[in-house]
Amino acid sequence: MPHLFCFGVGFSGRTLAQRLIAQGWQVSGTSRSDQGCEALTRQGLTAHRFDGTEPLPATAFDGVTHILSSIPPDEQGDPAFRLHQDHLQQRGKDGAVSWIGYLSTTGVYGDHAGGWVDEETPVAPDVERSRRRVLAEQQWLGATPAAHIFRLAGIYGPGRNALAQVQSGKARCIIKENQWFCRIHVDDIASVVEASIARPNAGRIYNVCDDLPAPPQDPIRYAASLLGLPAPPDVPFEQADLTPMAQSFYADSRRVHNSRIRSELGVNLRYPTYREGLTSLYTSLGKD
Repeated sequence: MPHLFCFGVGFSGRTLAQRLIAQGWQVSGTSRSDQGCEALTRQGLTAHRFDGTEPLPATAFDGVTHILSSIPPDEQGDPAFRLHQDHLQQRGKDGAVSWIGYLSTTGVYGDHAGGWVDEETPVAPDVERSRRRVLAEQQWLGATPAAHIFRLAGIYGPGRNALAQVQSGKARCIIKENQWFCRIHVDDIASVVEASIARPNAGRIYNVCDDLPAPPQDPIRYAASLLGLPAPPDVPFEQADLTPMAQSFYADSRRVHNSRIRSELGVNLRYPTYREGLTSLYTSLGKD
């Protein structure tokens, strides 16, 4: 039986785990808290508590054939890699683990003033969290022959989307000239990772984003139209009074090519733009 071990079962990891469990996989994963582990167990996973300070026992990886890491890195890179590298390297070399995936971010490309990037574009991170991602990518790629890197755009999906922002009354149309963001529905992330598992190509990097980069205000306006509500008023970026974290997201503007997930993995996105994704999420609101 194939067995996926996921370090940090977050929004993306849960979606993938549920798909694989439905296909007969065994899935193990980690959470930082006892409550998180209990939630994973209820969802059918074998849960392990891991907060990045102490390694898990080697027995946690018994029977594991695939590994995915989605833990945010620290200043030393990926704590999952750092604390388990010797064991995981050996399992990769002896063939016990046939596939390893690391969920990174398109933020590693830095700012391109609205220009296009692809997987061959040199990384140029300009904020600390993206620099840490580059280090984590290098750790996995340099240490194991089974690693694959997935550079994710901004993730949205059930409960985490522009519809929820508009409904909460917290949405704003922040306007900054030549500002482009890329996005990806959580279901399409799972599809890309599944396709890579089925067609492993060790050392490969994949941009995981939809087909339509768009200014940040566009999904907000579209969500409001679906809900039959007026769009929030435009707010110039200079007047938005953003937190330092929010400001950092506006520091980079780029559009990201995603052709490799089609040409090499055969993935056809279920939600090729935010319009299909938000429309589907809106339709599901009445079913919840």
